[in-house]
Amino acid sequence: MPGGADLGRMLLILGGFLCLLGLLLLLSSKIPWLGRLPGDIHIQRGNWSCSFPLVTSLVLSLLLTVLLNLILRLWRK
Repeated sequence: MPGGADLGRMLLILGGFLCLLGLLLLLSSKIPWLGRLPGDIHIQRGNWSCSFPLVTSLVLSLLLTVLLNLILRLWRK
């Protein structure tokens, strides 16, 4: 079954990506500026608060895009 090997490889890559994502989420509390950049919106009224990390999302999106593009370019060679 030729498709089985491709599916297995894809599942291993996905599992590795999920492990890295979990590690990143565990370590994200150690980064003091994450979610507190200028441009991030935080509203607090009494005992209610809401946070919109706009700039943090843009920065993380840019970094992940560059990183994934580099990985894919190196993988194709």
